[in-house]
Amino acid sequence: MTLTIGTRIGPYEIVSALGAGGMGEVWKARDTRLSRIVAIKVLRSQFATEPDRLRRFEEEARAIAGLNHQHICQIYDVGPGYLVLEYIEGASPRGPLAPDGQSFVINSVPEEASASPITVILNWKPRSSP
Repeated sequence: MTLTIGTRIGPYEIVSALGAGGMGEVWKARDTRLSRIVAIKVLRSQFATEPDRLRRFEEEARAIAGLNHQHICQIYDVGPGYLVLEYIEGASPRGPLAPDGQSFVINSVPEEASASPITVILNWKPRSSP
């Protein structure tokens, strides 16, 4: 799926590009039904017909939908080759995430799923000593 500013995916209107990775691109968009800003992750068009890539993309959607935590974005919608996620204002994580000693990245491979890694970012603050 090729997107540009102004493109619509259902009720979502693309506002700007946010970033790109190995499997896809992330765009900032406006949800015209609910008047809110969202993030849309789109599978790269060259992967849209590869069953393994589609399966991994769907697994990602299910994994996000199964999580409920204040530091993890919510998934709002899913469609063929795209995920609509909560938009969280801020800088993209780049490189090591622990300059303050409070953020950690954990990469794990779920035993019951596939060999697809899941990345979890935890924000941790140590308890004060009594």
